[in-house]
Amino acid sequence: MNISDSYIQTFIQPRSELLMEMERFAEENHVPIMQLPAIEILLQMLRIQQPSSILEIGSAIGYSAIRMAETLPQCQVVTIERDALRIQHAKQFIAQSVAKENIELLEGDALEVDVESNHPTFDAVFIDAAKGQYQRFFDKYSPLVRSGGILYIDNMYMHGLSDLDMKEVPRRKRTMIRNLHHFADWIINHPDYKSTFFPVGDGLLICIKR
Repeated sequence: MNISDSYIQTFIQPRSELLMEMERFAEENHVPIMQLPAIEILLQMLRIQQPSSILEIGSAIGYSAIRMAETLPQCQVVTIERDALRIQHAKQFIAQSVAKENIELLEGDALEVDVESNHPTFDAVFIDAAKGQYQRFFDKYSPLVRSGGILYIDNMYMHGLSDLDMKEVPRRKRTMIRNLHHFADWIINHPDYKSTFFPVGDGLLICIKR
């Protein structure tokens, strides 16, 4: 089924001026944020799940954190970012959000930050950071997800690279794609998770913890 971009756009919900400013900023400054069709699916899944706590790996400029917190006013969003410039922009944008009190930004490498001490459990985890590290992020943070909780993982398709023969993948990207393939095979066959791939945006994987 080939669906035109214009048709898809008819289902995109109106956004606030702040969010549209962030979208423009991300495009002009080449900051990767979640594509609109994909984040609409993510937000709809979160509306169904109704989590009270979400951990996000990879804040960038705070776009996804703000969208999740504004969609779920009773939810606490903890988000982690290591890039100093993106942290600066995220703080500025979060400060303008109506949901700023529900967002906690942690600074540092997500593989090193101590989240557990103050946040021992989460209802949901959203991973959108270094693609070659997805397995390590999952290993570190999946134990914090409650039974019945959900892990949402973006960029599984990697702009089509995940679907290519390895010989066609640019050499500098091959290790990352191999790691992504390994992670995908591992999680799809993991007995403790029920996982489904959604071909939306750049590929969204949704894993329900048994």
